Amino acid sequence: MTVSVQSLRFADAREAADLAAFLERLLHYDRAAAVRLQAGGGALAVFGRPPSFDVLAIRTARLAEPHGFDLTVSAGDLLESLPAEGPGAGFGALPAPVTGPPWAGVLPPRGGWRERPGLPGPAALRAALTAAVTEFRARDEALPEGRRTRAERDRIGHDIWSRTLADTELPLRAVHAAQSLGFLRAAPDFPVALLTTGSWLRLRTPYGSIALRRAGATGGLGNLAVSVNG
Repeated sequence: MTVSVQSLRFADAREAADLAAFLERLLHYDRAAAVRLQAGGGALAVFGRPPSFDVLAIRTARLAEPHGFDLTVSAGDLLESLPAEGPGAGFGALPAPVTGPPWAGVLPPRGGWRERPGLPGPAALRAALTAAVTEFRARDEALPEGRRTRAERDRIGHDIWSRTLADTELPLRAVHAAQSLGFLRAAPDFPVALLTTGSWLRLRTPYGSIALRRAGATGGLGNLAVSVNG
């Protein structure tokens, strides 16, 4: 795909630094990760899929000038193109496009998102994560020597992380992904919200979003609207 704009200027250096932190976390889970970029107006949305969680992660950044493009690039190349802190930071060159992985063609719908009640607060979310990690370790340690296999550990992990939170349909793995990617904070008044549209669920925080299909959902392609609110 040919893109006319060859570089981006971020609204400030902090935007570039926050995006770099997100890319570093993605690359921790997949050194060959690709990300899909969508720019609209003065905002850039970056979509990634950490394989350990089976979710889509979305991070946004404010741009200094309006742009409009949609392409997929190497997460590592994008990270290398971002500026370091200091004078002149906030400017990045776009890497060459790459052939996108299958997930890059199946993004959440553009509109129709509605907030759903019932999501526990940030303290309760973190407590649920701590309890899940503790349970996983206990069940793993209780396995007989002959059953300590990757398949058995994956089975335990699937059982734990597929559980839904409170009266919502949001699986615990979505919260685990948000925590691991730096989207959650410990502050008791930290704003978190659960949104839905069609077959999609979305956990939104000020630092980014985690989106995934409802259990058993099939079909449907779309694009998430670019927004500076993640």
